[in-house]
Amino acid sequence: MTTSTRYAKTPEAVAKLTRNQYAVTQDAATEPAFRNEYWNNHEKGIYVDVVSGEPLFASADKYDSGCGWPSFTRPIPGSSIVEKQDRQFGMLRIEVRSGAADSHLGHVFDDGPAAEGGLRYCINSAALRFVPESELETQGYGDYRALIEKNTNDTKEA
Repeated sequence: MTTSTRYAKTPEAVAKLTRNQYAVTQDAATEPAFRNEYWNNHEKGIYVDVVSGEPLFASADKYDSGCGWPSFTRPIPGSSIVEKQDRQFGMLRIEVRSGAADSHLGHVFDDGPAAEGGLRYCINSAALRFVPESELETQGYGDYRALIEKNTNDTKEA
């Protein structure tokens, strides 16, 4: 099943969003730095689109960039993240949106860790739902377990 058919934006899902989740995902708002749910989360798991459930980022690719929002070096392989030019506030940025639900997620910048490709996906917590490692199978994300464990071996070899 493709991402676009398995994960979708529905009126029911949008109706369940909190005011902040709606503002971020539907109106492209930005939540406050350092005062959001996942900026300092260090648990193993994956982050999915709060609207559609589409898998977006793995905890193994999350790092502390110091910006106050969850930061990732890359999206989950096979995710359908869409990049768009954003010229708001008199600057050019690259907005990232989920492919399945067209949720505004945040922005991608070229100031990430060079050893990991140099990108920083700066993502609003309000656009995400965290699925902890212990719940991957029960929530239907068991196929993503290897992605959250990959850095364990990389770290030991370094």
